[in-house]
Amino acid sequence: MKNRSLFLLLISHLCIGGLGFALGIYYLPILIAPDGPDDQAIAEVMNKKLYFGEFSLDRKDSDRLHWGEGLVSISQESIAFSGELAPGPDYRLYLSPQFVETEDEFNRLKVDMLHVGYVKTFESFLVSLPLGIDLSKYNTVIVWCETFGQFITSTRYKRRS
Repeated sequence: MKNRSLFLLLISHLCIGGLGFALGIYYLPILIAPDGPDDQAIAEVMNKKLYFGEFSLDRKDSDRLHWGEGLVSISQESIAFSGELAPGPDYRLYLSPQFVETEDEFNRLKVDMLHVGYVKTFESFLVSLPLGIDLSKYNTVIVWCETFGQFITSTRYKRRS
């Protein structure tokens, strides 16, 4: 075989291997995700909500791979989400005293935020709040990918009237 043919063969195999690796990173969280909470559990939090908000696709740092869309309800005991998140690894849920919609804002304000818990499902989630949180000290719910330092989505929440 000529050197040129060996080089092309090597390049093609590296490209296919890289594509397979990238697809594995994307699909692995989907494959290993646990079942989401049932609709009744989400509905219970939505009925007891003190605050509510909406994740939307129009956040500054949301893009085709990092986004969320749906309704967020916050009770004194938990945060419920009904909608869809872009799949990814190591999602974390934070409460922030200031609205955040970019990675730079998140990194700058992270010291003032409260890490609430882990998000392991992508179609709905239910995350318990630690006891004694004063929800009025915060105004924003954020989903963040810790592994890759990526902003996923956020919502400024409002008091239920």
